[in-house]
Amino acid sequence: MARLRDTRVNLLIATGHFLSHFYMLCLPPLFVAWQESFHVGYAALGLAVALLSAVTAILQTPVGFLVDRFGARAFLIGGASLMTLSIAAMGLAGAYWQVLVLAVLSGIGNSVIHPCDYAILSASVSRQRVGRAFSLHTFAGNVGFAAGPPVIVGLSVLLGWRGALGVVGLVGLPLVASILWQSKILVDRPAEALPQGTAKLSGKALLLTQAMLLFLVFYVFTSMATTGLQAWLITVLHKVRGMDIPLASSVLTAYLIGVSGGVLFGGWVSDRTTHHLRLVASLTVPAALLFLAVALLALPTPLDILCVFSAGVLFGTSRTPRDMMVKTASPPGQVGTVFGFVSAGLPLGSALTPVPFGFLIGAGHPELVLVLVAAIMASSVLVAAAAHGSARQREVAVAAE
Repeated sequence: MARLRDTRVNLLIATGHFLSHFYMLCLPPLFVAWQESFHVGYAALGLAVALLSAVTAILQTPVGFLVDRFGARAFLIGGASLMTLSIAAMGLAGAYWQVLVLAVLSGIGNSVIHPCDYAILSASVSRQRVGRAFSLHTFAGNVGFAAGPPVIVGLSVLLGWRGALGVVGLVGLPLVASILWQSKILVDRPAEALPQGTAKLSGKALLLTQAMLLFLVFYVFTSMATTGLQAWLITVLHKVRGMDIPLASSVLTAYLIGVSGGVLFGGWVSDRTTHHLRLVASLTVPAALLFLAVALLALPTPLDILCVFSAGVLFGTSRTPRDMMVKTASPPGQVGTVFGFVSAGLPLGSALTPVPFGFLIGAGHPELVLVLVAAIMASSVLVAAAAHGSARQREVAVAAE
């Protein structure tokens, strides 16, 4: 019975995460159509995606506070509704400024997803299956990223860009209805439900602890490595290894498949150990070494491909132990606050690497991209160890109070 209930919760929350990531990447393929319809420049076109991502990142932390104080269900329902309806309404836009306003509104709705999802999964899913719940959540987001561009392009061919946005936006409404219908199985455990006398930091004091700031940096570093690989791996393999673009693109696809498979496996492994820092280190360091080998050694092409795929599996497997470390360090009733804060490091990290990595390639040093990726990954392990140690020290101090 508990397993069936956990499955229902996982599918419901994973679907919302899928849509959140899907909407983020369904807009860029429409840039050409928008340019023809609204006669705006490329910088203005990029502003729509930038606003959606920036608003999401900025609001995640305050939303996390609200989630832990009042409960996650109402915010998840309201945020998902706003996110989906805003995307659908873009299909009715008569001027580009309306698209920008709707992108901001969709970002506001999107900002609830991470704090609400992690708060609900942590409270609703049986303890022995939380790792798998987190991994399915991450996996669904990856699938959303992958599905966004081809789906919106296909629908645009059939229905035009306005009809395509209307369809993908309104698809989210059944999710909202499902959350309302099954709301009784979603436990969000607001902070007021904690037993009296529970010792804990809260609010700004919690987020400004050394442990939480280091976890934020940890997420920034993992996102920097991920974004750098996704943005520039094809170019690097073409310039450093002489691969043609179709083959290099296939290697990137193999890497992404490896990451997605690793994410699912990481959930299974995480549920079978409490030593999540050891898992992160034992997976991330070998992945970094594999990328270093591709950058610096004259390997045959099949071995290059195997190294990149294997590194993807290892790095993907490390993601759920990473999230489990943060969950373990979160005070009771404040999972939403903590995940809202540290997951803001993901879009921040995504914004930091594309330009400097592109500069390295333009300066004639494409091999340094993978060297830097390896260095960032190795540094993330050191940061994770420091965050874990700081969190343990805080636990001991609280227990002694």
